Amino acid sequence: MSIWQLARSRQWLGWLGLTVLVALVCCALGTWQFARRAEAQAEIAKVEANYDRVPVPFAEELAAVDDWDEQQEWTPVVVEGEYLVDDEMLVRNRPRAGRVGYEVLTPLRLADGTIFIVNRGWIPSAGLNQASEVPAAPTGEVEIVARLKPTEPQIAGRTDPEGTNQVATIRLEGIDERLGGGVHTGAYGQLVSEDPSPAEQAQLAVRPVLDEGPHLSYALQWFVFATLAFIGYGYLLRQEWRRVNADDPEERVRADERRRRAALRKPSDAEDEDALLDAAGR
Repeated sequence: MSIWQLARSRQWLGWLGLTVLVALVCCALGTWQFARRAEAQAEIAKVEANYDRVPVPFAEELAAVDDWDEQQEWTPVVVEGEYLVDDEMLVRNRPRAGRVGYEVLTPLRLADGTIFIVNRGWIPSAGLNQASEVPAAPTGEVEIVARLKPTEPQIAGRTDPEGTNQVATIRLEGIDERLGGGVHTGAYGQLVSEDPSPAEQAQLAVRPVLDEGPHLSYALQWFVFATLAFIGYGYLLRQEWRRVNADDPEERVRADERRRRAALRKPSDAEDEDALLDAAGR
């Protein structure tokens, strides 16, 4: 039987189909990792393009309450208004440096009556569902610099605790409903500075780490696995063909030649060490 006849048998066609399936899954996972890497690179590009820009007037970036373009993320804007301290909110379950805490959201009412949500920083937890003391926001007219961030999605299974000023996420549509309308739902601001400056301040957000992660190496590994699947199939097919044809005179000659070459092969260092240990044991 030739190797091609063996490969066309029902059993080995089945193994070939399974090998193709495994390779396709590996390739799909590799492609997904490439896509994840592209997303990470796009986020890095936005940080590099916008994070250190000179702050621009708020109205130039967000003229309407629902304005937003993803390329605006991290853009610093100058905003003037008055903090609505009575409507201040705390975002729950925000870890930082290994600790659980809250982010302080204070609405800023602008001159046109619209409201811009400002993330004034992070404070640690003082116990179960309890925040430490919130640093007071400046009163009266204030000018702030903040970096734009997009609204966050609703997280399944997480709701805002009733009867508290806590929220599960910075979902601006929900905050707009909570405050009765007029909120800029396209983006909120991550505080950089306030004028006048408060006596105490929450911990401000730090610069994001520009790291695309291990997606490239993972992607390449998945494609290597896809290649190894076919190599393994070919190896097993050849071994089965040799077994099936073990009584064939030509295959016997080839088998003898393989054994002769193996006998002539120089022993490895490990094999030499094993031989010495065996001799010592005797």
